[in-house]
Amino acid sequence: MFIVHVDIDAFYASVAVRDDPRLRGKPVAIAGSHRRSVVLTASYEARPFGVRSAIPLYRALELCPHLIVVRPDMAKYKAISREVFALLGARGHAVEGLSLDEAFIDAGDATLADATELGRTLRAEVRAATGLTISAGIACGKMIAKIASDSCKPDGLLAIAPGEEASFLAPLPVGRLWGIGPKTAAKLEQAGVLTIGDVAVLEDARAHALFGSWGREVRELARGIDRRGVEPERETKSISTEETFEYDVRDERILVERLKGFAKEVAEKLEREGCIASTVGIKIKRADFRVFGRQTHLAEPTRDPRRIFRAAVLCLERAHVNGNPVRLLGLRVAALSAGATMQLGLFDATREARSTRGPSPETAS
Repeated sequence: MFIVHVDIDAFYASVAVRDDPRLRGKPVAIAGSHRRSVVLTASYEARPFGVRSAIPLYRALELCPHLIVVRPDMAKYKAISREVFALLGARGHAVEGLSLDEAFIDAGDATLADATELGRTLRAEVRAATGLTISAGIACGKMIAKIASDSCKPDGLLAIAPGEEASFLAPLPVGRLWGIGPKTAAKLEQAGVLTIGDVAVLEDARAHALFGSWGREVRELARGIDRRGVEPERETKSISTEETFEYDVRDERILVERLKGFAKEVAEKLEREGCIASTVGIKIKRADFRVFGRQTHLAEPTRDPRRIFRAAVLCLERAHVNGNPVRLLGLRVAALSAGATMQLGLFDATREARSTRGPSPETAS
């Protein structure tokens, strides 16, 4: 079974360049307008300066003073994403979306040549329809296919033949393995495990010492063994939204107003997903970067923005902000199920109000 991984190259930045050819060949970053904005993505011309996604905008401008900053247009990105995903699934292959610009496609029992041709055809179709380039990786496992597409960016295609997975992975830095973040990679390097090949040859005891119960699984991945298939329908487990304020907020009335907007936003997302939620929670990051949350369980699931808002306000009251500066505020709904909004009678509404005043453990994220 072959899997094709596709990823639109520098998606948001590429859309900006497509729509304004004057930006072509110049360092471009997509970011918001206030001082705490972070870079969402950067063009390949900006990356040699050290401009990367998730770094603060002020830092990006320090690294690249002539950086061109373009405001994001999420509605446009979502429309383009829908167009691209329609092309990816037009031949009946199972498609698993990872984000707006990234997906796995199940090529089935095709030969390597056929799977490669599928990747080549999809790249051409997306470019013709949207003017954007995508990179594609083809392999018998999801992780290898993704690493292959990352390795041939931008605008490339790389196929890994069966039996060549381990040799392809071996020289790559250990941080390229799925599940190995920067902190874990640094610890592994201190232990002398520098490459994926180093992980592949670990003995059982050493693998367990370094990775715990995950040791054998990560060693299999390092050897190119990945049996996970494409999952076309990934269950939505929660929906959330948040905002980092340009300036710390002390006025609780402002927080309440933002929660009202958040409630409307998540309710619209629930409507699109055809879901209702039984849990409502808030996330607060204070000026000292301490993060905590409060949540409550509703008597009946809902997607009514008014009920979500009321529950969120009760969570805010229980958070006892007390004038402390708030850097970030978020709202999350969870315990999702399919169905229409349920209407509460007077008895149930009273029962819900009582239930939201009960104790709730503090959560960190």
